[in-house]
Amino acid sequence: MAALQALATRPKQVAKLTRNSKLFKTIIGAIQKKKGENIISLDLRKVHEAVADFFIICEATSHVQVKAIANFVEDEVKKVCGELPYRHEGHQALQWVLIDYVNIVVHIFQPDIRKFYKLEEMWSDGDLEEHDE
Repeated sequence: MAALQALATRPKQVAKLTRNSKLFKTIIGAIQKKKGENIISLDLRKVHEAVADFFIICEATSHVQVKAIANFVEDEVKKVCGELPYRHEGHQALQWVLIDYVNIVVHIFQPDIRKFYKLEEMWSDGDLEEHDE
């Protein structure tokens, strides 16, 4: 839960993003290239309590894959969009890595951890879209 607490302490940018934005598409593409599974996005722009415009959630089957996806997302976003994450957490345990781009927060889970935290249920007011290839 420390990862979610970290979100409450950082500023939310004014500019609104869409699922067609370069940042959004770059993140989804990077996850797909590293074979992330059960990829979804939650559009939270109409949820007043939301700390970001979008959550992008996926899962990986091993610590190695969690690390590979997280590193590739950060590398691709830096290369394509010129952006560094505001914050990232979870690189030690590699069960749930959170990458915070302020208006888009990426969650990379191992399957059991994703089932335990149930972010999709917690933020069910958001518009869910699947992104599996």
